[in-house]
Amino acid sequence: MRPFRSAALPFLAAWTAALPAQPAQQAASKPPLKPVQAQSSSTIRYSPGADGSETVEIRNVTYEITETQVPGRPSNERLLLCKTAHSKQNLGDIGEDASVALEVWRLGDDPRQKPLYSLTTTGVEGHTLDNALFIVSRGVEEVEWWSVYGLGSGRHFFDTYVPLVSFSISRETVTTRYAGLEVPPDDVGDARLKQANVVAVLSYASGDRLLREALLTCDDPQQARLLRSYADVTRRLSLEEETAVANTGKGPAAEPRRTLRLSFRQNYPSPANTVDVLIPLMADDLDLAHARLPARMHANAWQR
Repeated sequence: MRPFRSAALPFLAAWTAALPAQPAQQAASKPPLKPVQAQSSSTIRYSPGADGSETVEIRNVTYEITETQVPGRPSNERLLLCKTAHSKQNLGDIGEDASVALEVWRLGDDPRQKPLYSLTTTGVEGHTLDNALFIVSRGVEEVEWWSVYGLGSGRHFFDTYVPLVSFSISRETVTTRYAGLEVPPDDVGDARLKQANVVAVLSYASGDRLLREALLTCDDPQQARLLRSYADVTRRLSLEEETAVANTGKGPAAEPRRTLRLSFRQNYPSPANTVDVLIPLMADDLDLAHARLPARMHANAWQR
């Protein structure tokens, strides 16, 4: 049997060939951009005192351009970032006065105009992560901690007293998620976090929003106080993945089971006495119902 051939096909082919070439990005059109120019000064000032003191004040300004696909922004849009780090320190003293500021415009907008958003916070350094987050190092004294912001919105997601954990929840695509742990200080503003049984808050986020937080508590106030201590305990947060079931060829490979492991380890000279909390991930959420915790510890959903 001979294949069917329409007499209209040659006409259609000729008509299609006559169409002008269309750039791939035209479907996501955007207005033409105008030239932009901006400049800022970085400065340093060293001031020796008559009493032998030495003060150093530094102001560093840097510009940065994002890639496209910033979570929470139009997919074809790039952002212009202006980061300012300011510090003033007496050499030889512990700690410093330091702040980080971020101003954000759409690339092509005049930086002399009002930015999309701006933020300023105490901190020593700020950087972008995965074209999705802005991370500020807040530890101006002896305790290291970080604040996590959405790059597309400037919204504060959470604080973490362990290095931020980044991972994908999919083997097929890059679906990045982030986890951190806030250990509330004595002067925390939220009265609920001042309760004697509070240990920490575990945070779970995507690139554009906070997805879930869990409050960890302990029925023993003395143990809770120890686990909150910055001086006596070292905390570590990590992701563990169990080996995925082999692919049978009848569909996509099964996802491995993923679990967030939080470890509290007492510092020397105390015995190590590591306390582990394991919280599995299920359907892009913290599976608190199946969390594995030490006796008298609890993990419950929590909202700020």
